[in-house]
Amino acid sequence: MRQSTLNRRRELFDEALAAIERAYADEDISLATVARSIATSRRQLQRVFGERHTSFRRELQRVRMARAAELLREDAMPVGAVARAVGYRQPAQFSKAFRRHHGRPPSELRGPPRSLAA
Repeated sequence: MRQSTLNRRRELFDEALAAIERAYADEDISLATVARSIATSRRQLQRVFGERHTSFRRELQRVRMARAAELLREDAMPVGAVARAVGYRQPAQFSKAFRRHHGRPPSELRGPPRSLAA
């Protein structure tokens, strides 16, 4: 493969990750919407992810789960609100995905309760 092709694919991968970081909370984010946002085709983007031994879904979940963990540690938001904040419609679906990804339920990652008194 030519160096220019390798460079372009690396750029596409980086652009796709940045687009996922920007739009992970959108419940309707898809490979097609990310591809459109970075001016490439779905197939080309699939190829780029495949060359990195990952997939769009895997990267989207990685970003969502990292952000969910941050929210759970730092905020007093209910689990359902965290689920919606990271793009899940159903809290149960989020909890199942979170447990699969992190090896424990969201409630175990919750930070200490904040005092209401200042």
